[in-house]
Amino acid sequence: MDSSTEGPRGDVIAGVRDGLPVLLGTVPYALVMGVAAASAGLTFSQAAGLSGLVFAGLSQLAAADLVGQGASVAVVVATALIINARFTMYSASIAPHLTGLGRAWRWLCPFFLIGPVYAVALAAFEADRPDHYGWYMIGLGGPSWLVWVVGTVVGMVLGAGIPDEWQLGFAVPLVFIAIVTQFIDDAGTVVAALVAGGISVGVAGLPFGLGLLVAGVAGILAGTVVDLGGGGS
Repeated sequence: MDSSTEGPRGDVIAGVRDGLPVLLGTVPYALVMGVAAASAGLTFSQAAGLSGLVFAGLSQLAAADLVGQGASVAVVVATALIINARFTMYSASIAPHLTGLGRAWRWLCPFFLIGPVYAVALAAFEADRPDHYGWYMIGLGGPSWLVWVVGTVVGMVLGAGIPDEWQLGFAVPLVFIAIVTQFIDDAGTVVAALVAGGISVGVAGLPFGLGLLVAGVAGILAGTVVDLGGGGS
C-alpha cells in the first residue's frame, strides 16, 4: 500500500506493517518483564505503570531489581536514567527527520524509540518513505507499546502463580545479565563489564541499593577511558 496516497491513515498502516517483526520480539520480552516484576514484589499497577511510562526493557529490569531490594526512589530513577542514556544517541540521529513536525509530535515520537523501533524508523525516514513521520511513528511504535504493557501484566499473572519456593527472585538479575552480555563486543564494553561486575561485589552491602549505581557509574567511566584511549577500535 502506498502511504503517500493515503494520507495519515496510510502512514499509520505502513508503520504497523513495518513494525510487525518488532512485535514478535516484544511479546516474550514483555512476559519476562512481568515475571521479573512479580518476583521483585511489584503490584500490578506498579508494573503496568512502569511499562506504560518508561517503555525501556533494560532500565525496567534494573528498576524492578532495585525496588525488590528496597532501594530509594532516587537510586532507582538515577539508575534508570544512566541505563537509558543511550536514547540520547537515538534521538540525535533521528532528530533531523522530525524538524518539520510540530512541537507536540517532536515530544511524542521519541517516546517510542526503543532499539528495534528506532532501527526500523531510521531506515524508513532515510528512504523518505512515509509522507508524515509522526503518523508513521504512531503506527510503528504504538502497537509495540501496547503489547509491552499488556505483556507485562500477563507476565505478572504468570509470575504470581509460581510458588515462592521456586526462588523466582533470581529471574531479574539472570535476565538482565543475559540481555546485557549481547552488547559486550569490544574492549571498552569488556572493561566496563569487568569493572562494574568486580566493584558490585565489593559494594553489595551499601544501603538503598546504591551498590548497583556505584558499580554502573564506575563501569561506564572505565569503558569510556578505554574507548577514548583507542582500546575500542
